[in-house]
Amino acid sequence: MDTEVAAREAARQRVVAAAADLLVREGRDAVTTRAVAAAAGMQAPAIYRLFGDKDGLLEAVAEDGYARFLAAKHADARPEDPVDDLRAGWDLAVEFGLANPELYALMYGEPRRGTNSAAFQAGMRILFERIHRLAASGLLRVDADLAASLIHATARGAVLTWLSLPDDRRDPALLSTMREAMVAAVTLDEPAVRDPGPAGAARALRALLPEQTALSSAEQHLLGEWLDRLTAER
Repeated sequence: MDTEVAAREAARQRVVAAAADLLVREGRDAVTTRAVAAAAGMQAPAIYRLFGDKDGLLEAVAEDGYARFLAAKHADARPEDPVDDLRAGWDLAVEFGLANPELYALMYGEPRRGTNSAAFQAGMRILFERIHRLAASGLLRVDADLAASLIHATARGAVLTWLSLPDDRRDPALLSTMREAMVAAVTLDEPAVRDPGPAGAARALRALLPEQTALSSAEQHLLGEWLDRLTAER
């Protein structure tokens, strides 16, 4: 049985690699079940047995893309400057998109494609670690979920807009300006704990709350609710 599972997984990987290669070389329209099967050295019905249909195959290619993107990420657990670390992560995401345009368009051109994959979820954890460090430093301007959405939206928008432009209209200022707009929207110039209002301090404490051991679970939960209410004040 283990041999059968291994053989099936090897066949899946061969098909995904063939589909990804066709996608890169000839574009998405070239990724047909017949062409992929030929490139992988198997019959077309095998594609359906392995992936269900063409959309299932494209989902697997997107998941493979997230795995490749995850492999390119490097998360510094203790960066000197969490804001510069945020910039570096954003730049890496954009650089991946520009280097892999067809794959990126498949991964991010349709809502939620591949987002259930383990690699995508691991990448999200890296992003939230960056956001957590901003919050713990008192530098997070908005809630963590909104920060993640803003970071994703600006990086995705920057790449897809860049790829949609003719070569003579691709101004690098587009990328740097969108990155700095994201930084301004997500972070504060100075730690919020220095400000008179309670929201920034509450946000910083909320980020560190799971790491402390002085309070019971019930006390943590109650304090968390209070901090969430303070954080929501405008």
